[in-house]
Amino acid sequence: MSEEASSPDGNGKVSRVIRIGTRKSQLARIQTDSIAEKLKELYPDISLEIIGMTTIGDKILDTALSKIGEKSLFTKELENALERNEVDLVVHSLKDLPTTLPPGFTIGAVLKRENPHDAVVLHPRNVGKTLDTLPGNSVIGTSSLRRAAQLKKRFPHLEFKDIRGNLNTRLKKLDEKDDFSAIILAAAGLRRMGWENRISQILGPEDCMYAVGQGALAVEVRARDTDILEMVSVLHDPDTVLRCIAERAFLRQLEGGCSVPVAVHTELKDSQLYLTGAVYSLDGSDSLKDTMQTSIAAADKIPEEVDERVQRVGVTANKIPGSAQDNAEKLGVDLANLLLSKGAKEILTVARQLNDAR
Repeated sequence: MSEEASSPDGNGKVSRVIRIGTRKSQLARIQTDSIAEKLKELYPDISLEIIGMTTIGDKILDTALSKIGEKSLFTKELENALERNEVDLVVHSLKDLPTTLPPGFTIGAVLKRENPHDAVVLHPRNVGKTLDTLPGNSVIGTSSLRRAAQLKKRFPHLEFKDIRGNLNTRLKKLDEKDDFSAIILAAAGLRRMGWENRISQILGPEDCMYAVGQGALAVEVRARDTDILEMVSVLHDPDTVLRCIAERAFLRQLEGGCSVPVAVHTELKDSQLYLTGAVYSLDGSDSLKDTMQTSIAAADKIPEEVDERVQRVGVTANKIPGSAQDNAEKLGVDLANLLLSKGAKEILTVARQLNDAR
């Protein structure tokens, strides 16, 4: 068990101090505070300390994410602190977490997903317009190859350029200069920041499918800390867990990451999990897309024993039926294999090479 600090409280009882690691950006703090509040409600006796850290991805702001070539851009420093016992759990945006975690770590909670779609934020001079109605050659800011590939194909009259920085920085770049007509951001982040009024358009799956895990928050812990794992496991949202296991399994099987355009869309309806997945060339001209489904109904209502040492694409969820998790993971693998059999590897290899050469 980890050696958390403990502090005597007023009535002589010793209460543990649980240390939560987070990135320092305003959005990261808002997300971490929301999880801290949930834990406080569930466990009134615990004391929480939030420790902010700066990651590689926060420091390198002049290079496109896909060019940095590091899978754990926003997570490595946080995981180092977890490994050194400086914190007990770490809060991430799930889409920042690689599909294979370093040994000794696991995702102990995946919270209910916020809207996973992308949003269009317009320069104030373009209020009332949409991507369709913006004038030809309008410049759209996005640092995501996935967004750019899909939108280039869908809106060929627009131009796409990299824009980096946290949400505050990107909005400032949009509003205070004339470089961009609009930028594309995750709706979830804008909503969590209270900036919904800046969303002029939500992009549905026909325009732009989202990133694996987008809109979901994850709590990463040391796999051996069974008490912490147990404590955070109540935060799991079963539907989000199953959707994200399928999405992460799809990405892992494709061997995708930040440097290739891979997109997904998942839906849970009547105990059926639907996964649509796609891969794109950098300009969106070449793509493969398909949909598969699986049943995630528990075969019987007897709660099954779930081995808490079992991780599925980095997620430990021992209160959710193992059969449902296995089916979700298999769905992702099967869909990836279907796309690979149709030539997905070639598309992604060329996309990777072209991106490296940019």
